[in-house]
Amino acid sequence: METWKRNLWILWVGVFFTSASFSMVIPFLPIFLPEIGVKEHVEMWSGLLFSAAFFAGAIASPFWGRVADRFGRKPMIIRAGFFLFVIYTLTAFVTNPYQLLGLRIMQGLLTGFIPGAIALIGTNTPNRKVGYALSMISTASASGGILGPLLGGGLAELVGNRMAFFSAGMIVLTSTILIIFGVKEENFTPSKEKGSVRNDLKIAWSNRPLMLVLLLTVVTSCSIMTIEPILPLYIVSLGGSGDKTALIAGIVFSLPGIASALFAPYWGKWADKVGFNRVLIIGLLGGSLGTFAQIVFSNIYGFSITRFLFGIFFCAVFPALNGLVVKSTSEDFRGRAFGLNQTATQIGGMVGPMLGGLIGGVFPAQSVFVMTGVLLLAAMGIAYWKTSQFNRTTKGKILVEK
Repeated sequence: METWKRNLWILWVGVFFTSASFSMVIPFLPIFLPEIGVKEHVEMWSGLLFSAAFFAGAIASPFWGRVADRFGRKPMIIRAGFFLFVIYTLTAFVTNPYQLLGLRIMQGLLTGFIPGAIALIGTNTPNRKVGYALSMISTASASGGILGPLLGGGLAELVGNRMAFFSAGMIVLTSTILIIFGVKEENFTPSKEKGSVRNDLKIAWSNRPLMLVLLLTVVTSCSIMTIEPILPLYIVSLGGSGDKTALIAGIVFSLPGIASALFAPYWGKWADKVGFNRVLIIGLLGGSLGTFAQIVFSNIYGFSITRFLFGIFFCAVFPALNGLVVKSTSEDFRGRAFGLNQTATQIGGMVGPMLGGLIGGVFPAQSVFVMTGVLLLAAMGIAYWKTSQFNRTTKGKILVEK
């Protein structure tokens, strides 16, 4: 088997289980808080714990990107996997929310498993297969995210929340060991440039195509996360009261992830033929229209169909953005570029829930869907306008693929 294919399948397994471990424990943090003595202000602590890792990750990602360019992407994946194992394992033994908050901050500062895997795939895959490979990694992340809550909920029910955290740590450790012995990073030239994160930001600022990708990543991450605070309650309100309401909510919540697991590889193959720009624009347009369509239906069945259709198109967006990071940067800057892209994702992940929670608390829930659809439509407009502009001015040198 060719090295890039072996890397892809091993990293697929690693990303799948790491994503599953994340979704095994993160959604259950609010339920875990009463076990460690939080009797009041549970919502405040929950929001703080969620946002702390995003904030810390936004600060640390550019630094780890610089280290990856000097020492390789594989060592960074191993480092991230080991720290994630330690953090999840220690979480099983916390006795108060301050310890849990400290571990969440450490998680943001020290991890980066999935971004590292994306960077390695992006630099060690033949150009003609980059779109397919990045979409496959996206499929692994989505599939793990779907399985994780089911696995985490089952373990929590059987052995308790603390053992569920410990189990998540062991899953990540197993994935890391697989990568140590199975992944080979062939295409790597260490960066000899002595600089700083500040200098990296200056380099990125001068790279207009990369700055466009970072802007679109912030807007897209923010838009999709605006719905997160209100979506479970909105699904429950559509489903009505009943014994199976929570089960229905969980299924509907997972539909975009299921669509991603099914359709992302096809988008990736198409991106290799027609270019990441076109796939990105279609994905953003379809995601925007799919978001608006979710407002139309007042019953759970119509809403479920539109959620699935939204997922079919939106699953094209982030692999396309990752592909454009590869296309718009030189190899010796690519680790730093993915670090900055991860920072952009974390910033969007921080701002989105706060914005959605604020608007959803003042206006009807449908207004959050409207805002999300508008943001995605705006991102599509920016991508289309800038693509046309680069077509005219750069003649396809960097962002526009021939």
